[in-house]
Amino acid sequence: NNNAENPSCAGIEGVLESYLQSLRTVQLYGPTNFAPVINQVAGTAAQVTDGSQYHVLLIITDGVISDMLQTKEAIVTASALPMSIIIVGVGPAEFEGE
Repeated sequence: NNNAENPSCAGIEGVLESYLQSLRTVQLYGPTNFAPVINQVAGTAAQVTDGSQYHVLLIITDGVISDMLQTKEAIVTASALPMSIIIVGVGPAEFEGE
C-alpha cells in the first residue's frame, strides 16, 4: 500500500485499492527480490500468537525471481506461520522454472 509504517491492507477492498494505487505509482524494474518482503510479512505474522489474524501476501511480478535461494528459505521459514504466499507472474517473462 506504499506505507512502510503500516503496510497492511484490510480485506479484498483494501487489496484492490492498494493495487490500483500501485499501478499508477510503481515503476517496475529488476532485480526481483522476494525474500525481503516475505520476511517482513513473516515477522508481522509471527507477532500474532492467539490465532486472531491470518496474513495473505500477494506478489504480482513481471520478472523472474532474482533471489531464488533466499526466497525458498524465506518461504520454508514462513510455512509454520499463519500466512499464505501467492505469487502471480504477469507479462512475457519465462516463469516455467520458477
